[in-house]
Amino acid sequence: MSKVCVVYTHHKLGDLIWQLPYIKSISDHHKKKVEIIVRSKTQAKKLLIDLKYIKEIHYNEFRKGLFYWIDVWYLIDIFNKKKYSFVYLLDKVNKPALAAKIAGIRNIVGPGINNQKKWLTNNNFLTEDDRKLSYSEQSQKLLKINSIKINNYFPKIKFNRERYINFEKINNIKSNRVSFGVDSFEDYKIWYEKNFIILADLLHKKKLFDYVYLICSRERADIAKKIIDLSQKKYFIDCSQYNIQEISFIIGNSNFFVGNNSGPLNLAAALNVKSYGLIVNDPVSELKYSKIKPIHPKNYVDNKWIRSRKNMNSLNPKTVYEYILKDLKNES
Repeated sequence: MSKVCVVYTHHKLGDLIWQLPYIKSISDHHKKKVEIIVRSKTQAKKLLIDLKYIKEIHYNEFRKGLFYWIDVWYLIDIFNKKKYSFVYLLDKVNKPALAAKIAGIRNIVGPGINNQKKWLTNNNFLTEDDRKLSYSEQSQKLLKINSIKINNYFPKIKFNRERYINFEKINNIKSNRVSFGVDSFEDYKIWYEKNFIILADLLHKKKLFDYVYLICSRERADIAKKIIDLSQKKYFIDCSQYNIQEISFIIGNSNFFVGNNSGPLNLAAALNVKSYGLIVNDPVSELKYSKIKPIHPKNYVDNKWIRSRKNMNSLNPKTVYEYILKDLKNES
């Protein structure tokens, strides 16, 4: 009986979420659950626990330098033990392709950009020009040239709500809730704390929430603390101490989500929560295969990267407020 593995090496939560439609398409193509190998930083074992097309999740850190060959050995060990019939690589990294070749995997399918094609068994590859495509578009082309049908381009994540029956911090709050995604892996994507405070004040005056959950990592808990300290508002709740499963529950039970272009924004959209993205310094075109509703400044230019957090101030809280208000009215 054939066994299928999908490997994705990027460490960002949002990047992994974007790949879910293509992982599912591979599962559908082979008519069986797949196993995946990803970085532990994605927290995939907790995040994707309820996705029925994923059988098992393995971690590999895909490091560089001295650890390069250590991680190759770990991959070879997984491949030898699992004896996969197919290994799919959803990015151009050489390491898993080399490991699969050494382990004797018969079918190794990947983009084949640069040296990676040496280790692959497929004959159709992405071109050098395809580097310009988004990660989603690269995976779409990879599957297309290998005759794998994509039934849905938008990420979806489901979770078992019964798992959180004892999550008292949230279950005891019987009121209108919204979530703000206030941090990011890249500083230049982070909207300023004062802007979140002003936006919350505007939304609260319209009675659109009773509590705001401030979604951020433990490492950036200072952002949530600063918002709470500066505002002196009791409706802000710091969620930096919660794990990814609890964050999924919090976001999934929010009326809507507003946040920086980061993992939690992509998570909210995948959870089918109305999601408003604060897009200022990076391309909004990258979000076309997501249900995220982008909000950007009036003079915004697409397909342009700006690496300055100061430029995030070009998006006025009132602009964000007015967009959300209009969109909510259109939905009602």
